[in-house]
Amino acid sequence: MLLSAFGSLLQLLYLAMLVLAVVAFVFAATAREDAYRAADKKKKSFWLIILGIAVAVNLLIPMLFLQLAGVVASIVFMVDVRPALKEVSGGGGGGGRRGGSSSDGPYGPYNGGR
Repeated sequence: MLLSAFGSLLQLLYLAMLVLAVVAFVFAATAREDAYRAADKKKKSFWLIILGIAVAVNLLIPMLFLQLAGVVASIVFMVDVRPALKEVSGGGGGGGRRGGSSSDGPYGPYNGGR
């Protein structure tokens, strides 16, 4: 009983590591190359190789210490590189809103028919 619960917990951990690596890889792939230079981070190709290896290790080589190295790379990308890329790309938070008030419509401010 206890051993099977531990096994299923490990399977969930492996799945979470795979999902994190895939999400980080997709974010790295969709960011512009010039944003990496503007944010003063490593090249896009560097991050794609590192995160691609992390995804491949999670899928093909289920060795925990290699997977942990991939998790560290994914976390570094998600916590350090991705916010810097968003900042230089102009996607800095706010839930997609870029200023304005709550009464702004798609064509400008709504003034109540005045």
